[in-house]
Amino acid sequence: MAVITRYIVERNGEEKMTFVSKKDADAYDKELDIAENLQALLEESDIELSDGLLEDISLFLARNKDAAGLILKGSKPKKASSEKEDKGDKKKAKLAAVDTEAAEQSDVA
Repeated sequence: MAVITRYIVERNGEEKMTFVSKKDADAYDKELDIAENLQALLEESDIELSDGLLEDISLFLARNKDAAGLILKGSKPKKASSEKEDKGDKKKAKLAAVDTEAAEQSDVA
């Protein structure tokens, strides 16, 4: 028999998500706190949003808090996906060059 520890994030008596890592559960709980505070801020505005849209926007901003924070500070957020693609492209180019060089050497021999 195995013993499994699970961490459950609960809001207003409702289970939101279950995690096997306390760190992940705490991070998600913090994300929900941020989203809740953003939702309260957005509700104070004159912008009319449906409850669902308001919740979606708040959760999106909470999940992307680092990029949103940079934007609010006047900086441009870094594009992580394009940096990864650039590194991957460079690595592929290096491997292709090595393969080409090896093929040329085997043709000479």
